[in-house]
Amino acid sequence: MPASSSTSRAAGPDGPGAATPTVNTVPLNPGAFATLAEALDYAAEGHTGLNFHDARGRLTEALPYGELRRRALTTARRLLGLGLQRGERIAVIAETASTFPEVFFACQYAGLVPVALPVSLNLGGRQAYVEQIRGLLERARPGVALASEAFSPFLEEAASGMDGVRLHTPASLAALEPAEVTPEPTRPEEIAYLQFTSGSTQAPRGVVIRAGAVMSNLQGIVRHGLGIHAGDRCASWLPFYHDMGMVGLLLGPLASQRSVDYMGTRDFAVRPVQWLKLISRNGGSVAFAPPFGYDLCARRVRDGDVEQLDLSRWRVAGVGAELVRPEPLRRFAERLAPAGFGEHAFRACYGLAEASLAVTFAPAGAGLEIDRADAEAMAAEDVARTPGGDGETRELVVCGEVLPGHEVVIRDPEGAPLPQGHIGHVTVRGPSLMSGYYNDDAATRRAVDADGWLYTGDLGYLGRQGLVITGRHKDLIIINGRNLWPEDLEQAVEQEPDVRTGDVSAFAVNDEEGEHVVLVLQCRLTDKAARTELRARVQARVRAHFGVSPEVDLVGAHTLPRTSSGKLSRSRARQDYLARQAARAPEPAQSGS
Repeated sequence: MPASSSTSRAAGPDGPGAATPTVNTVPLNPGAFATLAEALDYAAEGHTGLNFHDARGRLTEALPYGELRRRALTTARRLLGLGLQRGERIAVIAETASTFPEVFFACQYAGLVPVALPVSLNLGGRQAYVEQIRGLLERARPGVALASEAFSPFLEEAASGMDGVRLHTPASLAALEPAEVTPEPTRPEEIAYLQFTSGSTQAPRGVVIRAGAVMSNLQGIVRHGLGIHAGDRCASWLPFYHDMGMVGLLLGPLASQRSVDYMGTRDFAVRPVQWLKLISRNGGSVAFAPPFGYDLCARRVRDGDVEQLDLSRWRVAGVGAELVRPEPLRRFAERLAPAGFGEHAFRACYGLAEASLAVTFAPAGAGLEIDRADAEAMAAEDVARTPGGDGETRELVVCGEVLPGHEVVIRDPEGAPLPQGHIGHVTVRGPSLMSGYYNDDAATRRAVDADGWLYTGDLGYLGRQGLVITGRHKDLIIINGRNLWPEDLEQAVEQEPDVRTGDVSAFAVNDEEGEHVVLVLQCRLTDKAARTELRARVQARVRAHFGVSPEVDLVGAHTLPRTSSGKLSRSRARQDYLARQAARAPEPAQSGS
């Protein structure tokens, strides 16, 4: 049962005692602060805070905001003692532990710029991870880079030969003598942090977010997007190096003085039911996940687990970070309904790192609002018409209305605004937008026009109930002048009994025979005949639905690449496919001398 008192307690005997309470001792201030340091100053007056749990759900550390502030100020003076200049970058491998928020807010108090580096979720990909971290360090050029003892070897290898980067662990940083200075916090017009994009369609870029911009976004999220109230408690497994995990589930709870319960991202992947147990045990009311997170829970939860869960207080089940599809969410709602979960709790949203985080939110209590569009009209005319006959339809989740002070306009390829119901490029303008990409003026000019409109790279349309996202522009497949949405292809293939949600990546390749569709499919079948039959069934299904004959490339489980935020990366899947094809190609015959 959820905790009914103001204090939630750890489940196991090995925890350090009480988690921070849900009910606070100071009045709720819904994000009305000029800077993040000011937000922490106020939150520190209460008793709420951050709570970290292990893979079995046991509380490992409770960090009240008052203690976070004390640590952050001390760490700020230690960093300043290194002679760092104002605005210098501090890179941190952002594990789900108290070190990251401590260093992040130390930077806010010292006028430094934190940079969250991703945690490797694939223990077998050491060299690829080291190269990823090295690339981010080369872009950010930090004065200090920090990692725990577990990740320090990766960081050392990544930073090898880089001048001016001082490496630290939490222990070595804590051993430094604090400077005898009074830290000067980051001002609203100064850079609050760099947020690297997930790299789903291109190389990650450092998004420059100023303090005033993120505070504008947090106020919109807390007041209008979520309607946070004094009884709310958050829960999260999302990584701190992703915008939804950091801005949404670290900065958001702090800016509204809410307690939040964390578990590690890798722990969630192994034991997703622990997330549900955490929400149930501590009375969580606000939690977010991409669609694949809800799908993983629905597949892994057992009947015995459902009987012991109480999810009746979960009023905001946020969903975003990737294209929102209704099927896995419906499965989750049906599976968890006996535990008190209501489908009305789903709150679809749309956002991106370049807008700090959120751009739109679906209305409270409405659940999933669905548009049903004519698939042929979408493919041929880029118009999302309501279906009127017996043709194929596509279910699209409405992501809701834009946050106050922001604007969304749908544009054609020449930049002209399109009317309601017409699919085009999603452009955004408002006070939460980035200042640009760090040290990349050319990319900034391509993304933001002279009037301040950000070209998001997403395609969508404005319907009667708000914004609907249809896909990524760079992922759109065009065969003989006809648009094919990769999400539609993937969803069709996932209907096969041997294919799970998230097991398919669809994209186009060009060769000497022209452009054609490729489906990379994670296959768990080992029998050769069964694999051949699956490939034939997939090809037949796609031909019947879309009139194209795809190539089906069967790969092993856990092969499809994902971004740092967990999204499937079609661009990397395409690169991997082409590399496999090149490796399979016979060597050209050598000409005679």
